[in-house]
Amino acid sequence: MPVRPVLGATAGAALLLLGTAVVAPSASASAVPAEYVTVDPEGRVTADGTVALSGTYRCTAGTGPVFVSSSVSQGTPTINYGIGGTGAVCDGEEHRWQNSGTAPRNALAAGPARVEATVLELRGSGLLVIPVPHAVSHEDVTLVAG
Repeated sequence: MPVRPVLGATAGAALLLLGTAVVAPSASASAVPAEYVTVDPEGRVTADGTVALSGTYRCTAGTGPVFVSSSVSQGTPTINYGIGGTGAVCDGEEHRWQNSGTAPRNALAAGPARVEATVLELRGSGLLVIPVPHAVSHEDVTLVAG
């Protein structure tokens, strides 16, 4: 029996097993990200344009002031309305956030919308303040009248 095909098959099997051993642990280890922000599937909008949004976040190692900001768009994806900002705590634990703000009257209505939520740190660097994003999420939500 020729040696070359046997060596090739053995090397291929070893690489296959080694690849499986390396890939399997890392796939399960990264099941939950260290930093994230979520948006609840339902927000509220009132007749005067006040919008209330909420969700959860987790961040770590914030050295400067950290905030959860949010914006909403409806109909035209290139037009976003800023909906408040809330102070955040980057201690590695999950926290709730709630933002509210007012969009121009009749700009938003009950129905489907797209929300962007961002956990953003303002880190000082000499005379400059550098915005450092910790997590960003884009979610489809339903705005409910109320």
